[in-house]
Amino acid sequence: MNSFQWSMITTLLIFLLYLPSCISIDSITPNQTIKDGDVLVSSRKLFALGFFSPGNSGKRYIGVWFNKVPEQTIVWVANRDNPINDSSGLLVIDADGGLVIYGKDRKLPLWSANVTLSSPKNSMAKLLDTGNFVLFENGRSLWEGFDYPSNTMLPFMKIGLKRRSGLNRFLTSWKSQDDPGTGNFSARIDPDGFPQLFLYNGQAPRWRAGSWIGHRWSGIPEMTRNFIFNTGFVTNQDEPSVMTGIKDDSIFSRMVLDESGIIERSMWQDQDHRWNKYWHAPAELCDDYGKCGPNSNCDPYNPDEFECTCLPGFEPKLPHAWYLRDGSDGCVRKKGASVCKNGEGFVKVSPVKAPDSSTTHVNLTMGPKECEEECIRNCSCMAYSGAGDPQERNGCVTWYGDLMDTRTYTIVTQELYVRVDSIELGNSAFSFVQM
Repeated sequence: MNSFQWSMITTLLIFLLYLPSCISIDSITPNQTIKDGDVLVSSRKLFALGFFSPGNSGKRYIGVWFNKVPEQTIVWVANRDNPINDSSGLLVIDADGGLVIYGKDRKLPLWSANVTLSSPKNSMAKLLDTGNFVLFENGRSLWEGFDYPSNTMLPFMKIGLKRRSGLNRFLTSWKSQDDPGTGNFSARIDPDGFPQLFLYNGQAPRWRAGSWIGHRWSGIPEMTRNFIFNTGFVTNQDEPSVMTGIKDDSIFSRMVLDESGIIERSMWQDQDHRWNKYWHAPAELCDDYGKCGPNSNCDPYNPDEFECTCLPGFEPKLPHAWYLRDGSDGCVRKKGASVCKNGEGFVKVSPVKAPDSSTTHVNLTMGPKECEEECIRNCSCMAYSGAGDPQERNGCVTWYGDLMDTRTYTIVTQELYVRVDSIELGNSAFSFVQM
């Protein structure tokens, strides 16, 4: 090798040395870091992780995005409430905090996974092909990003609780398109009574997906069995949770809670170069939680009629407000009604999303006849319904107190049996059961 060739090689090596590094591997170990400009890419190149700036913001965050979608689509953010104001960011594996993000001050972390490593040398943080960023120690998962979602639910991500550990996985909206900080809206499972999926504005319910009825939420009739997704709901003493799998991971899918409080599911369409939104909520008038107040039913399908009607055996609490199409105060039991051991029975209301089940009693082993008898024995029982797939009519849910947020659908969802007095049984145009 002559002196000219050696000089060229030396110059090239020096040039490469001072280029910003670009990590193209899928994991880091304690002797590696991710600097601003570095990118981790999952093994099949489905997802990428690195620093990004959202929208028109110049602030820097560590996030995960779809690697093969040309429109950068962020699906998870680490330091969403603690951005970096320049390009000094650094992601490292730290013995005291597991995964840690630093800015200019290398002594004060801006974000931490908040786990302590017992053997840091045997640890590794890896970006999986599901989009999950996982910290391993001695081959065991110690922490994972999927346990701390941002505004996006990906296939194979769980939403729900682990009661023993206190972990609660739920979606929270961004503050704005330029700010991924924790916003006002959240989508989470309420584990009380018969567990349900709720969308909240702050602490106030905004929309209710209803309870799980075998293969979908009762309030999402669009959520049918299909060839793309497999959705399962787990409910036991430790963990009420839901997870949607996808059979073909070449299809990019996501469910997003946006900054306006709309939750939507979409798939990426290569031919149109856009996200195709095929379901969202709230979508119509009766989707608003408690639109017609307690003991009522909301029916959005007849535009010439007032959408609010009282359930059988009930009448408007404020008739004048009802006449003016304000049903927010709901309905009360009709005057003079006797529904305790006086020939009362049940009127079936169907097809509906059954009322808010957070204060219900649930028995998954009862059949319809046993459920009916259980409710009629207790004078405080207002209504009952099956607990699973309406076609299988299995399980028993019984309501006590006001019936809130019932609504009609055009397809079969649930059958609700409302307790009424003997006079109402004779006058009802609905089908009924008399005890």
